[in-house]
Amino acid sequence: MCQHKPPCPSAVSADRESARLVAHHPEQGWSLLCNGVVLFEDTGELLPDGQVIAPHRPVGAGLITAA
Repeated sequence: MCQHKPPCPSAVSADRESARLVAHHPEQGWSLLCNGVVLFEDTGELLPDGQVIAPHRPVGAGLITAA
């Protein structure tokens, strides 16, 4: 369980991605959060119960316009 004060959001809460990093492996493209969530660089997630959250990039993230 989380030892931080205030405690990190749980893996089932809407703000689960704001939990503190426990392990960070940018060379492999993933990070482990304090609440047990594995966060992938493509914004996908793997929850501690095995549930997969599909990547959820912001709408229009790939659209860049130059002046």
